[in-house]
Amino acid sequence: MLFMEKFYLKGKKAIVTGGGGGLGAGMAEGLCEAGAEVVIISSSDRCTKAAEMLVKKGFMAHAVQADLMKRTEVKEGFEKAVKLLDGKLDILVNNAGIQRRHKCEEFPMEDWDDVISVNLNAVFQMCQLAGRIMLAKGGGKIINLASMLSFFGGFTVPAYAASKGGVAQMTKALANEWSGRNVHVNAIAPGYMDTEMNVNLINDKKRNEEILGRIPIGRWGKPEDMKGLVVFLASPASDYINGAIIPVDGGYLVK
Repeated sequence: MLFMEKFYLKGKKAIVTGGGGGLGAGMAEGLCEAGAEVVIISSSDRCTKAAEMLVKKGFMAHAVQADLMKRTEVKEGFEKAVKLLDGKLDILVNNAGIQRRHKCEEFPMEDWDDVISVNLNAVFQMCQLAGRIMLAKGGGKIINLASMLSFFGGFTVPAYAASKGGVAQMTKALANEWSGRNVHVNAIAPGYMDTEMNVNLINDKKRNEEILGRIPIGRWGKPEDMKGLVVFLASPASDYINGAIIPVDGGYLVK
């Protein structure tokens, strides 16, 4: 195999959760562009529209709608996705996530439960389901989405910070057990991205200036900024990388 061929994903089968828009849509498109067949799982019907757009571009893409707050639907959605992929799975990207903002002393437990359910519980369940298939067939790639709040605590987002800290540690734990069996588990930690989740920060002039002032590149990230790393981590080119939490942040962490 020529070195550059290690980045190709032709014939690979992938699942991307939360791929109906934003970073997930960018990563799903990147995987398709590298040759993979992708199923997008989302809690809304946006997954259908995203898959249709990819099909119009000539890619192989499908959609499954499932409520990732509910364990039964996580399992059912996963099984439907694998069926659409002819019972095969090579790549899992756990991108789905939600946010709730309140002062810590006022944070409703209902919101805490919702965030932990989607951002942490569903991620582990998807990893476990995918891991069983990948371990049985002798290999696979799992890519979780961590965050800048895997490193920092943030403000008014204790549940999100806890969930993303958990994702980072869970990624390492899975890598410890599975990498020796050719199932590689890593995480991407996006920096401040121009997506719906961050619209309040973008519209807050003071916070926007503070954030941009710490990003050496001088701009917010975009969904297409995620493509290169997700394809790399999904490909044989990254076979000796395991348990890593890799920032895509324009240099935010180093300043």
